[in-house]
Amino acid sequence: YKKAANVYMLVINAANIDKDVDWMNKHIEGDVSVRNVSDEIALLALQGPKAEAILKQVADNDLAELKPFTFRDDAAIGSVQALVSRTGYTGEDGFEIYCRNDDAAYIWKLLLETGKDSGLVPCGLGARDTLRFEAKLPLYGQELSKDITPIEAGIGFAVKTNKASDFFGKAVLASQKEHGADRKLVGLEMIDKGIPRHGYAVYYQGEQAGEVTTGTQSPTLKKNVGLALLKKEACALDTVVEVEIRNKRLKAKI
Repeated sequence: YKKAANVYMLVINAANIDKDVDWMNKHIEGDVSVRNVSDEIALLALQGPKAEAILKQVADNDLAELKPFTFRDDAAIGSVQALVSRTGYTGEDGFEIYCRNDDAAYIWKLLLETGKDSGLVPCGLGARDTLRFEAKLPLYGQELSKDITPIEAGIGFAVKTNKASDFFGKAVLASQKEHGADRKLVGLEMIDKGIPRHGYAVYYQGEQAGEVTTGTQSPTLKKNVGLALLKKEACALDTVVEVEIRNKRLKAKI
């Protein structure tokens, strides 16, 4: 979030706070300082097709005018202030609300009370994970890692290799954008009965072609599906591959 010309707020994966902050501190150049405010700020995500209608009842009227990936830094929600962005990781419309820790319970209760007649309910990371997975949104530690590039993970749009400034990995990413990567993130639908899980090996023409990054029984599709990072020769639509589940190779299709 670019809050001012020289002030940015980074939202990092909660499981990697120390690792990410350490990495940034090691690579500081020039007049830059990094401050970890993770213990001071709470994040609530109001997600789904009714999110706008619910938020409008308790917040500044112009929050409904926010376009996707934009934010207001001084939004009023009930009697408190928060940063509100039209973002989320569910594949749905929605808002993310960043507030002081002391205000989080108040906003939580206010939203649940306001949205109860619209079917608003709390959900946890398990529900969030199936939603982001169905929308093919990559998750760090699964579809993204220090060994998986954004190009391989299918989010090359977020990498601007044509900028004049340099950055870590620019040459490799530019080459992958121009020539294609050797691996690709694809969807799997099981043909045989079984659920593909993170880390399961995937075989193509008798040889391992990669592995599953995320998999479950999709609540929306009622099918056993997954995402897998595979060699590009195994990635054509409708290609039949095998997923090793409990020492058995079960058929799936791309």
